[in-house]
Amino acid sequence: MSLINAIFCWSGGKDSSYALHKVLCENQFDVKYLLTTVNEQVGRVSMHGVRQELLHLQSASIGISLLKVFVNEGTNAEYEQQMQKAMLSAKAEGINYVIFGDIFLEDLRTYREQQLAKIGMTCVFPLWKIDTRWLIADFLDKEFKTITCCINDDCLSAAWAGKEIDQSFIDELPANVDPCGENGEFHTFCFDGPIFKEKINFSVGEKIYKPLLITTTDVCSSNLETKGFWFCDLIPNDET
Repeated sequence: MSLINAIFCWSGGKDSSYALHKVLCENQFDVKYLLTTVNEQVGRVSMHGVRQELLHLQSASIGISLLKVFVNEGTNAEYEQQMQKAMLSAKAEGINYVIFGDIFLEDLRTYREQQLAKIGMTCVFPLWKIDTRWLIADFLDKEFKTITCCINDDCLSAAWAGKEIDQSFIDELPANVDPCGENGEFHTFCFDGPIFKEKINFSVGEKIYKPLLITTTDVCSSNLETKGFWFCDLIPNDET
């Protein structure tokens, strides 16, 4: 039985990593590309703030080609235009399915489905409605390793930026914070686990606070009263 060609929307974080692992284990889809939105001006993953050099290392270690969608303005119109261009290019290669790591945000799922339906592509959500406490526990049980790279200041302080997620991290989270950060409370960079052939080596750099300037529908879909974000710079070891 031949596998179904698909693109995986890859943020580089824990939910993406766990969802990709699930998809690869289920052996239904042939993931042709890891697609990531990158801010072209700074060369970093949109919202997560991770250097694209680390993105390249992830792709090489996983063994799936990287497809970058560059944005500059940070608007919905630009994001949708660039994503549609990338998706149509993939569709021309015979790829009709796009896989996402979303868990329970209904409006974000609806948005994705509506956008892809316009060009005749289908969304896949392998983690949909799975309990996030179970998810993060299984993520750790499978020996994935991840670190926070972006913290929403409506939920957590700067002290949470640059922390590796382990059981203590989960136990210490405030009650109003989802253990997977599904409401946008925090974002992560995954550097080790069963999908990686080699661990991604990096150093933890400085923490930087950036006020909220603009968001897209894809990035933020919650009722958080965000004023800004704490970013922790992660530096590939060959650049230290």
